[in-house]
Amino acid sequence: MPPGVLYAFAAYALYSCCDAIIKGLGHGLSVYELAFFTTLFSLVPVFLTTPKGENWLYFWKLKNPLLVHLRGVSGVLGNLCIIFAFVTIPLAEAYSIAFLAPIFIVLISVTVLKETVSLPRWLILAASFIGVLIVVRPGFRDLSLGHLAALGSAFFGAITTTVLRRVAKEETRVSLIGMATLYIVVVNGTLMLVTGAVRVPTWTELAWLMLIGALGGTGNMLFIAATRAVQASRIAPLQYSQIFWAILFGAVFYYEYPDAVGIVGLFVIVIAGILNVLSGDARLRIFSRNAPAGAGPSTLREAERAAAMQAPDTPLEDPIAGASEATASSER
Repeated sequence: MPPGVLYAFAAYALYSCCDAIIKGLGHGLSVYELAFFTTLFSLVPVFLTTPKGENWLYFWKLKNPLLVHLRGVSGVLGNLCIIFAFVTIPLAEAYSIAFLAPIFIVLISVTVLKETVSLPRWLILAASFIGVLIVVRPGFRDLSLGHLAALGSAFFGAITTTVLRRVAKEETRVSLIGMATLYIVVVNGTLMLVTGAVRVPTWTELAWLMLIGALGGTGNMLFIAATRAVQASRIAPLQYSQIFWAILFGAVFYYEYPDAVGIVGLFVIVIAGILNVLSGDARLRIFSRNAPAGAGPSTLREAERAAAMQAPDTPLEDPIAGASEATASSER
């Protein structure tokens, strides 16, 4: 197995570890605190890998201010939604719903950007939706706000990714990360104070929060290494390995056991998702997470450069910032 594939697989495993830890901390810390502190700590590895020629003192200088601010709003909303989903519903269900993001991306592309989508691609996306329905089974079981939040994370993640495709080539990495971070920190910090949902973390909780930042940062570096080593088409399908980790971590740490029907639905989602990212007319959707507003601005230039060198005809579209975060991509 090529090293690049192993790097990507390890990166997605680390992102899933972060999500599992967030779920455990959700019983003691509010959603606002989790978003606030995990974002702050995830900045540490980002600062250590700042590209030459970019200065954090000028992150606020934007070439597309309206779009970047729209990305900031969608990023903070998607971030809150996915954290709430992780805390309140099984990990596997949260992932399965969050992986609906490609459907929303296509809908935005068709209705707003006036792009065309082939019938086979629509059928693949429909299969993904059916897979989610099999997992969640609305009408046959009680649904909660957590399920709605997961759906919200997919929607806002789609907006974040679509905007990122538009501005990625024109904005600096520090601007993309800096503005996304500013939105998450300011909005969640304000909500913590206004709602009173704030508590000083214990030393143990603080250590877990720092671990999330370290794991997420390491995952980002592995992801960058993967994009340098192998084609995007070999990395993209590995994003669905997070379903496996969700089932494993959910069972081992939180006693969450999908039934037989749910397993079938997850299998449908994985197969349809892999077909989607490998379909000839599809932009490769690489979902990472963890990093300010999507694990991705940090992977942006590197992933795009690697894709251009190895597969010039294959546009690399970035991670969905929805599920905690991670993203990087551009529009060709």
